[in-house]
Amino acid sequence: MGCQFKQGGGLYTRLRVGAVLLAAGEGQRMGGVAKSLIRLQGVPLINRQLVALSGAGIDEVVVVTGHARDAVEAAVSGFPVTLAHNENYKDGQQGSVRAGLDKLGPNCDAVLILLADQPLIGAADLTELIAAFKKRGQGHVLVPMVDGQRGNPIVLDDVARAQIHASGTNLGCRNLIERNPELVCVHETANTRFVTDLDTPEDLARLAARTGWRLELPQVETAA
Repeated sequence: MGCQFKQGGGLYTRLRVGAVLLAAGEGQRMGGVAKSLIRLQGVPLINRQLVALSGAGIDEVVVVTGHARDAVEAAVSGFPVTLAHNENYKDGQQGSVRAGLDKLGPNCDAVLILLADQPLIGAADLTELIAAFKKRGQGHVLVPMVDGQRGNPIVLDDVARAQIHASGTNLGCRNLIERNPELVCVHETANTRFVTDLDTPEDLARLAARTGWRLELPQVETAA
């Protein structure tokens, strides 16, 4: 794509930022299709996420596959990413988080955990989270909160990452936050893009009606 995952300096200390992009789910409420391959204005959501990550200057990206592995890997083949496959993707998201973190290099100061079905996330939103992470007082997991609703992506430091590694596969980010609230730093924001995702056909219809954009499910052959 020509643009590598690099970023210049700024007012704050330069962090090395990695990202784990979760694209393993089978989208049961969406009819069993790979939600990461839903096309918005003709572009798969996962490609939009990768462009956003590049624009935000992320240094390293791991894409975690599961359902529709071949189709998802084909969609991201033009990007400088590392692939991780979670064979047990049906067991839940926590295994995918761990698989992605296992593939990520050891020298990241912060790690974004992203969901591939968030259609509106752009580089500016990721930059907002990274800036909030740099300025946080305490806490090891930065969580965006919009009008009391927890959003995504979240940002982990090395302490939280080590907790996930040490805990076994049953401790994903959601459980880490709920069981260890002392680790969490909340980022209060009015940015509704952090709480916009696509779980059902009704979500697609609502977003299309609100934006006027074209949203299309992936072809049947890419669903499994």
